[in-house]
Amino acid sequence: MESLEQLPQLEQLCERLYNAQDHAERKHAEIVLAVFSSSSEYAPQCKAILDNSSSPYAQLLASSSLLKVVTDLGVSKDLLLDVRNYTLGYLANRGPNCQVFVVTSLIQLLSRTTKLGWFDDDQYQDIVDDAKRLLGMNSLDHYLLGLRVLNQLVAEMNQPLPGRSLTQHRKCAVSFRDIGLLSIFQTSLSSLREFASNMHDQNGDRIKEQAISLALKCLCFDFVGTSLDDSNEDLGTIQVPSAWRSVMEEPKTMQLFFEIYGLTQPPLSNQAVECLVRFACVRRSLFASEQERNAYLRNLINGTREILVTQKGLGEHANYHEFCRLLGRLKTNYQLSELVGVENYADWIQRVAEFTIKSLMSWQWASNSVYYILGLWSRLVSSMPYLRGNKPSLLDRYVPKITEAYITSRLDSVQLVLQNPAVEDMLENEEQLQEQFDCLPFLCRFQYEDLSKYLCSLADPLVKGFTDCSSLQAGSDASQLIVLEGQLTWIVYIIGAVIRGRLNSSSAESQESIDGELAARVFALLRVMDTGFHTGRYATRSRQRLDKAILSFFQNFRRVYVGEQAIHSSKVYGPLKEHVGIQDHVTALDIIVNKIATNLRVFPQCEELIDLTLTLFQDLAAGYMSGKLLIKLNAINYLLSHHTQDHFPFLTEADNTRHRTTFYATLGRLLFMDDTPGKFKAFVTPFQQVFLAMEAHADDMARFRSEQVRDTLIGLFRDLRGLTMATNSRRNYAMLFDWLYPDRMPLVRRTLEAYTDTPAVTTPLLKFFAEFVLNKTQRLAFEASSPNGIKLFWETSKIIVAHGTRVLQLQGVQDVYTQKYKGMALCFTILLRGLAGNYVNFGVFELYGDPSLNDALDVTLRLSLSIPLNHLMSYQKLARSYFQLLEVLAHNHTAFLVARDAATFRHIGTSLETGMKSLDVTISSQCAAAVDSLAGFYFNNVVNGETQTPATQAFVSHVRENPTIFPSILKTLFEIVLFEDCSNQWSLSRPILSLILVNEQVYADLKMQIIASQPGDRQPRLASCFEKLMDKISRTLEPKNRDKFTQNLTIFRHDFRAKK
Repeated sequence: MESLEQLPQLEQLCERLYNAQDHAERKHAEIVLAVFSSSSEYAPQCKAILDNSSSPYAQLLASSSLLKVVTDLGVSKDLLLDVRNYTLGYLANRGPNCQVFVVTSLIQLLSRTTKLGWFDDDQYQDIVDDAKRLLGMNSLDHYLLGLRVLNQLVAEMNQPLPGRSLTQHRKCAVSFRDIGLLSIFQTSLSSLREFASNMHDQNGDRIKEQAISLALKCLCFDFVGTSLDDSNEDLGTIQVPSAWRSVMEEPKTMQLFFEIYGLTQPPLSNQAVECLVRFACVRRSLFASEQERNAYLRNLINGTREILVTQKGLGEHANYHEFCRLLGRLKTNYQLSELVGVENYADWIQRVAEFTIKSLMSWQWASNSVYYILGLWSRLVSSMPYLRGNKPSLLDRYVPKITEAYITSRLDSVQLVLQNPAVEDMLENEEQLQEQFDCLPFLCRFQYEDLSKYLCSLADPLVKGFTDCSSLQAGSDASQLIVLEGQLTWIVYIIGAVIRGRLNSSSAESQESIDGELAARVFALLRVMDTGFHTGRYATRSRQRLDKAILSFFQNFRRVYVGEQAIHSSKVYGPLKEHVGIQDHVTALDIIVNKIATNLRVFPQCEELIDLTLTLFQDLAAGYMSGKLLIKLNAINYLLSHHTQDHFPFLTEADNTRHRTTFYATLGRLLFMDDTPGKFKAFVTPFQQVFLAMEAHADDMARFRSEQVRDTLIGLFRDLRGLTMATNSRRNYAMLFDWLYPDRMPLVRRTLEAYTDTPAVTTPLLKFFAEFVLNKTQRLAFEASSPNGIKLFWETSKIIVAHGTRVLQLQGVQDVYTQKYKGMALCFTILLRGLAGNYVNFGVFELYGDPSLNDALDVTLRLSLSIPLNHLMSYQKLARSYFQLLEVLAHNHTAFLVARDAATFRHIGTSLETGMKSLDVTISSQCAAAVDSLAGFYFNNVVNGETQTPATQAFVSHVRENPTIFPSILKTLFEIVLFEDCSNQWSLSRPILSLILVNEQVYADLKMQIIASQPGDRQPRLASCFEKLMDKISRTLEPKNRDKFTQNLTIFRHDFRAKK
């Protein structure tokens, strides 16, 4: 905008920018107006727009452009202070007349400039007084404006800015906390006192809303840099500064928020309770003595008790939810002995118990809040062993009632949900169930014997009714059975959760027989679940949920009474033997395994149950003791000899293809526990038949690419990957290798050639091969006289070349990641594992003129060159595999890399520099290691080298043609180490020394650039720091010299950042 005459046109553009319905029109306006945020030179024009335009959209453009300039581009100190003062004056003079969205943007600009310039001028630190002057201008609009400024200021100071280090943020936040936060909190309190009951019009409500929001932001401030997340319910204590002591100890402070709660409606009332939640978490050490802390607790107890007596506001869900949080936090920060000592404790605990029971009964309204009050009771019960003194806790009076109310309300909910489908079914909310079942064991085991009798009295008639239903005829009315299945689901879940509680129970041994009584009910139910009429119920949701509950029970039962944690003489098996004939954990394990096999047969189309079943199976096999027990069972021997889709139809379902890998990894683990060749051959016979069938079709492309063959191949390679994952020893791997190589490898290559354009086939194949070449637990340690390592790499090279050359020819793909990059990433991983597996001497290939290694490396580099850098960095798995491979190549095959053509070398250097800027620490460390290897090779073989090889000559040529590669990387490394918070400083420091030694003149020039970029008064000190960086550093890359440089760099970085 060159003159005010153009203002009307600009206002029209701004209106189009924010209001236009047409995308092209809005895009055009955005492009034209982007100039205002492109440079600090446009700051005067932005101010001119604010001064002269009455269009709120033009004002918004100007303020948002200034905000972007000061945040992203950086401005001089003088301009930053000028923008700050201008914005403050503008708000004071014209703020009340501006639109709300304009005021919001201006306040954000004021807060941002204040934060950025906090240490540059004392005027910035006067912001609290400036805001208070707005409060004192005898205008409600200005008063509201002042509160909004303070709200945004606290939020801004508490939130790290992108592009600024965490150290800079914390330094500013701590200074703000010490200078102004308490004053702001006191301002919010005085505002609440003044307007809480005096004004009930719209302005009064807006002021109260800003005041309560301000108080909450102050209490939520990150006082000590722990980055507390209020969504984390395990929040311990709030580290309120000691300067706040008098305000927090003053009873009127807390009472004010209880009064606000009583006088207002949501959202003000629930925000008041949020503030009280923070009050309940104030650190113990804040108080001058225990007397003050006890008085503080007494005020909290009396305040919550008053709400429970009057029930004021609890009909509002927002209030109710926050009040449950408040009750839950009371035990988090106070001991039971402290609560018991409060004067009105008996009445308070009674009312909390009544409130809890009422909440449990009102589950359809309060289901999201129950977790907090259950957590309160579970923590109270957990503290009972540590309670000292004569004052009764009264928990024995209320906890059993609460537990019974929980159980009965859950059983009753089943019928209500069936009658009213609009009501949310709690059994469908997995996260909520888990939260509640984490608390439940403590309550149930408090008076365990009585509770178990109650649970058995509920379970027995349900199990009997379920048993009777097994004799129903096909086609019978199942409405009552649906209710039984739902209620039994709750019973089984609860019993499982209670049994898991044994791990945390101090009187566990004496309660084991009670565990047995409860578990017997579940095992009795299990006897009839897969008989009679019930066998026709597998497709119904209520039956599937019951089986989910059974699997949950098995997981809990096995953790306590099967395998590693099992006690052979456990008393749990007494009642189990008496009721259901289970005499020890071997018998129990046999029943569990039979249920696993049954589920895999009868639930082929329920992916959720298949997943849970296989997870249980995998967990059982993973344990050393439980695994040894499993291989003795007839059911496992049956599984190992009948594992095909003829016996387990879930293997044929498309939704379960991923689970095939888990299934065969588990079976393979069990197979290799008793690693006899005969058993292995019998196990892989079905696979061999599949291989032969597929090989018969391999020459007929039309049949080989048919849907049936495709699905078979997908399943085959998923199965083989699982089996390969299970080989953890040389002997096991050798059996698998000898079976697969060389007879089965032609089909693998043929599949890659035929299905290049079908990632659904190639991805499982490449994942299998990536697992096959992985030398985990040294399983690929072949005999010294064996050529198998070289043979395996031959196949690796053939696989990479076969897939890579064809992928490079694919054009016009729709999903570039799935169809190209995913396979490329797997090729990178396969080559990486082959190169780093330490089972091949790669010098042999060059010695005997074998092209396998060079072919694989060449195709891999061609693949990498075909990936644009922005794509590479956009897909994390692709980037990780690429840079991990590049690190190995740079370290072990440097000569090959530097011998590539100039374009390839330039691409490698550019990608390494880009990777070092990644926020992924693993990637940046890998890039640093690769650069260190390359620079070290250049220093040792070119700078200090006596003879020139073709590789070193090529390297010199590359550096001559691309003279900015090493200097650019060195500059990037210095910028990261000096200006950013990098957790991998050690890794990044290694290539810095190598790059300095490669060309010390480049380092000298870069050093002068960094010094010149700093203010004049800091340049001498910074120059001194640079001199110390190379203090006692010799011109070598010996380990001791490297370590000394790393130490110097750490000191230099600290001194540099301390003087910023």
